[in-house]
Amino acid sequence: MVVKPEWLRVKAPQWERVGTVKDVLRDLGLNTVCEEASCPNIGECFNQGTATFLIMGPACTRACPYCDIDFEKKPQPLDATEPDRLGEAVRRMRLNHVVVTSVNRDDLPDGGASQFDRCIHAIRTASPGTTIEVLIPDLCANWNALEIILNANPDVLNHNTETIARLYRRVRPQGDYGRSLELLRRTRELAPWVYTKSGIMAGLGETDDEVKEVMHDLRQADCDILTIGQYLQPSQKHLEVQAFITPEQFDAWRDYGESIGFLQVVSSPLTRSSYHAEQVRALMERYPRSKVLSDKF
Repeated sequence: MVVKPEWLRVKAPQWERVGTVKDVLRDLGLNTVCEEASCPNIGECFNQGTATFLIMGPACTRACPYCDIDFEKKPQPLDATEPDRLGEAVRRMRLNHVVVTSVNRDDLPDGGASQFDRCIHAIRTASPGTTIEVLIPDLCANWNALEIILNANPDVLNHNTETIARLYRRVRPQGDYGRSLELLRRTRELAPWVYTKSGIMAGLGETDDEVKEVMHDLRQADCDILTIGQYLQPSQKHLEVQAFITPEQFDAWRDYGESIGFLQVVSSPLTRSSYHAEQVRALMERYPRSKVLSDKF
């Protein structure tokens, strides 16, 4: 067994603030990926009054062996009240930036795109000043469903590549590396004003060259933002960690990503897809999408 290094230890959270956030979530009957996926940053993020909301769950239709979200329960019908409850939570928590993600809902004809659409509109109504990031599944390559989400005009569309192409069959057996890249490419074509984002895990057996290859593939898809973090095994039944990557290597990947054109690379052992996502507001001020487009054409 690989021993967890010192740099992966996290500070104990201030549970008073965490409890306040949890009270809002329980009162409104909402799920967060922070809790469902056993995120190591839950204390820090809840203390800051931020959360990544998990809609259409908590049951998932896929069984990715790295993920702690439940796939054994049967997915339930969509809840028509969920968007309004989500909007109310954002209002109560006074969020400047919110991340909305979902389980995979391959049982639905549009993969849940219509529920993302309703949630985005509900947040805009309840909290007009909040910027919205959606972290979406691959929608089984239903590009009409992708267009439904983009027509709701999120500020950021995030879809995680998760790992290198060579490991896809083992890590994401129901996913497809090319399909994930195509989703990001189509997002740029359909909604050039939306910032695109992706994330990968390290420590599953990838090499430095393979990580850089993913980074180049994402830049070919004109992806703006990249997150890279250490994979941590949620339980003994999940994929084992093959290596704990040093902070220095994460720094090197960040520098390399910035050198090939990403607007932002967040890379550290504890980085997760939504970790410090609120920093995107500063990014949007620094690199307005209209200016980015004018610089390219």
